[in-house]
Amino acid sequence: MSPTDRYGPDVLASNAPGSHPRRPRTSTPLAATPGLVVEDVTSGWVGAVVRVEKSGGMHVVVVENRRGVTRTFPLGPGFWVDGEPVVLTAPAGPTAPARPTRTASGSRAVHDAPARVARGSRIWVEGKHDAELVEKVWGDDLRVEGVVVELLDGVDNLADALRDFAPEPGRRVGVLVDHLVRGSKESRLAADALRLAPAGTVLVLGHPYVDVWQAVRPERVGLTAWPTIERSIEWKYGILRELGWPAADQADVAQAWKRILGTVRSYADLEPSLLGRVEELIDFVTG
Repeated sequence: MSPTDRYGPDVLASNAPGSHPRRPRTSTPLAATPGLVVEDVTSGWVGAVVRVEKSGGMHVVVVENRRGVTRTFPLGPGFWVDGEPVVLTAPAGPTAPARPTRTASGSRAVHDAPARVARGSRIWVEGKHDAELVEKVWGDDLRVEGVVVELLDGVDNLADALRDFAPEPGRRVGVLVDHLVRGSKESRLAADALRLAPAGTVLVLGHPYVDVWQAVRPERVGLTAWPTIERSIEWKYGILRELGWPAADQADVAQAWKRILGTVRSYADLEPSLLGRVEELIDFVTG
């Protein structure tokens, strides 16, 4: 035995003394149908087939792992199914596109769930743009949970709204406030309003931004960072001028928001400081 072969020959190797040559395992053709769990041999990526599509003149298979992350691989050999090598082929005939397995918020999608009666608890947001952003990213989750989002029309109205709503255990209110930072007018109004409600029935959370527009990642609108606007200039109009967009009237503001909201596809397009607050509010009103 040579010094470099201190452990002896591998008895499992096909060329080891006394071993028997092993037959190569042949790959079996298998249709890549949605939901089939496969493993890519080269990368070790394991997940369920989402769909087969054409890309660059060739067929590829899109595979989603258990975390909801997808990767694309060339259709053909190089996969395992249940420990056996397979050659993935395109499904015969037309197939319906796979339904999304995740919502825009990253939660697991629940398909064909019956409509749920609205809970007594509510989530309040300051304005229309806040409500539309929450709906776009968390709308599917909120419908499954039976949570209604209502407009507060400014934190100045919070105290009056709480008096009218009369929160109690089982009938909670989660409030999302803009620019909720220490020493701000918003933080003072929120603290005053909380004194009007029984303990544990109201949760006020906020983000540090002047406006919910800033909760959208700036790269989505071609910026490296949202610009600072002088206090003498109305913030949204100042932003529009910085972007070089029309900024003559409220119609231009509405059109700009529609354009910004259109760039938001999922939670990944929002700042973490908003994501965490909304998720916490949802947990509070459904807990």
